Amino acid sequence: MINSIKNISVVFIGAGNLATNLAKALYKKGFSIQQVYSRTEESAKALADLVESTFTTSLEEVTNNASLYIVSLTDDALLQLLPNITKGKENALIVHTAGSISLDIWNSYAQRFGVLYPMQTFSKKRETSFQDIPFFIESNSPEDTELLKKIASILSDKVYYATSQQRCSLHLAAVFTCNFTNHMYALAAELLEKNNLPFDVMIPLIDETAAKVHLLPPCDAQTGPAARNDEEVMRRHLKMLSDDPATQNIYKLLSDSIISKKK
Repeated sequence: MINSIKNISVVFIGAGNLATNLAKALYKKGFSIQQVYSRTEESAKALADLVESTFTTSLEEVTNNASLYIVSLTDDALLQLLPNITKGKENALIVHTAGSISLDIWNSYAQRFGVLYPMQTFSKKRETSFQDIPFFIESNSPEDTELLKKIASILSDKVYYATSQQRCSLHLAAVFTCNFTNHMYALAAELLEKNNLPFDVMIPLIDETAAKVHLLPPCDAQTGPAARNDEEVMRRHLKMLSDDPATQNIYKLLSDSIISKKK
């Protein structure tokens, strides 16, 4: 069955960070990437060259004879382009890769549709191994749910069924876990730079903080002045941030949240 799955012809609608990593991973596992679409020729050609496929910058020129269309666009672009993406592809399985968009968006536009959501942060310049990345799948039929499960299982050991509501909660949690955490790194880097210190000195602390939650619930792993409710240290920190009210407010909000969870 796996060999026949790998014979499925795949078209990627989008050539961003996620699409690039996913297309490369499928290609390396033996899937045929038939075509790549992107709004910009540079992105479309770059990904097409990596997976030995053709490319186009026009949705009207996207082939209608592929078996699987993987749509990996920004949420706004996906919703805006739905009629153009699905036109003429009545017999194909069309899936999106978004964490925050419901399965139901396809209802009026496609007969076979689903979601293939790998929950990870992706960059074009950093190749990602999918083996330990959790995939969350959903479709409008048991047969296509099973098909998506088999495709995802070729890439990852962690494949789960999730409803649209569950997936939205996963995406929200991922924003806190990844995006907001990374923004904290960016704020820390700015603070260090102002004082002629390198961000590299934070790497061991970042690694240890991440390692601890492999063993402890995050609430139990929490340390620092807010966890101790050390008011004097927090006052000094807030004073140091007096020239940056936005960051000062973030510090206070997060400290208050930590204190409330420790009660």
